[in-house]
Amino acid sequence: MIFKRLEIGLFVRFLLLLGMMYVTLHYLAQFTWLQVASGILVMLAQVWELARYVTRSNNELAKFLHAVKQRDFSQRFNEQTTNSSLQQLHRAFNLINDTFKQLHIEKEAQFQYMQTILQLIDTGIMAVEEETGEVEWVNEALKKTLSLPYLKSLHSLEPRYPALYEAVQQLHPGENRLLKLKLPNGTSQLLLSASSFTMQHRHLLLIAVKNVSTTVDETETEAWQKLLRVMTHEIMNSVAPIASLADTMGRHLQQERERYEREPNIAPDPELLEDTEEGIAIIKKRSEGLLRFTHFYRNLNKSQQLLLTTVYVQELFNSIDGLMRPQLEAQGILFICHLQPKDLTLSADVTLLEQVLINLLLNAKRAVEGRPQPRIILAAQQADGKTVIEVEDNGSGIPEELLESIFIPFFTSHKDGSGIGLSLAKHIMLLHKGHIQVESQEGVGTVFRLTFNS
Repeated sequence: MIFKRLEIGLFVRFLLLLGMMYVTLHYLAQFTWLQVASGILVMLAQVWELARYVTRSNNELAKFLHAVKQRDFSQRFNEQTTNSSLQQLHRAFNLINDTFKQLHIEKEAQFQYMQTILQLIDTGIMAVEEETGEVEWVNEALKKTLSLPYLKSLHSLEPRYPALYEAVQQLHPGENRLLKLKLPNGTSQLLLSASSFTMQHRHLLLIAVKNVSTTVDETETEAWQKLLRVMTHEIMNSVAPIASLADTMGRHLQQERERYEREPNIAPDPELLEDTEEGIAIIKKRSEGLLRFTHFYRNLNKSQQLLLTTVYVQELFNSIDGLMRPQLEAQGILFICHLQPKDLTLSADVTLLEQVLINLLLNAKRAVEGRPQPRIILAAQQADGKTVIEVEDNGSGIPEELLESIFIPFFTSHKDGSGIGLSLAKHIMLLHKGHIQVESQEGVGTVFRLTFNS
């Protein structure tokens, strides 16, 4: 519509200009110089008015764009002008001004909103220009944490907190770093993290400083509690068979003492003496193994040095049999040991291997509780040049959805379990360059298979 009206205005002015030219030429032919001069002046005025008519929209547009450049959206354009084409142009300018003004208000409100959020959170945040180290912005949480009234530059941290200054200087985008720092209100653990971004051709680094002292203390306490539960569980796993064996030996010795009191001249029972000697040897060996296991567990996070020896599987099974059979038979569980060939050997740390087998047997004992004709089989064989030891039971089995989780530390499906036995067994097997596997079927039983490379 604006262009249509502009064309009409130009056409009318062009006709008037042609008419004035005709009149001027008519007077020129009759040598009336006064009229000719007047006509020329009128034509010049018409040309000037025509130029002004054509360019006034451009002038208004230039005026509007200059205001936009200066971000001055308060300027209003007269919509009541007598020029109908300019009315619509001014109306469009005012509409654009109102839109920009609303966007500016929304942007400012969003900025204030984000500022309020950043001021309320308990994590210290500061924006730093990477090249100069100048602090662009810092929230109250960081000022409160560091007890600083203001922070203009990273370099101002160096005199008061040199460790923090050095840590921030070495902090890379996407990196997290834990720093122990002495603050006015006491020593704290600070978690530093950084993220980089570019704004208006400037490279800025956003640094977050979180006081995690309470969280670290709670985590350490929880870790200690878990460690104590695990150690108690593992120690009980070893102490229970020792106590059972000692109780059996005590009862046999009591019976022998009573028999000796009735018949003072009777000769000692050589079989009882042999069993007692064997039981004491087993108790001694398992106690030493328990001490070594405790030392091993204490240094679990360090590089372990295995005490590798040639282990005769027959002797290993005899030791496990003497330790576990009294406890299993007392609960009516059939315990079977067999290996093929009889002279089977492997290279392993016998103390840790015993601990793995004891854990697996105790798990099997728990699995067969309440089952008809409970049975546990400890077997060993040679297969494909590798030594394989299996612990099989006819217990309740492991649900399929739990099979992938049973080796995860602290995962357990039993109320009194620690969730560390199987994960520790897997760790010990990895140290031996071997592996542990499990096959289970609910209602049928479970087989744990230890494979050692020859």
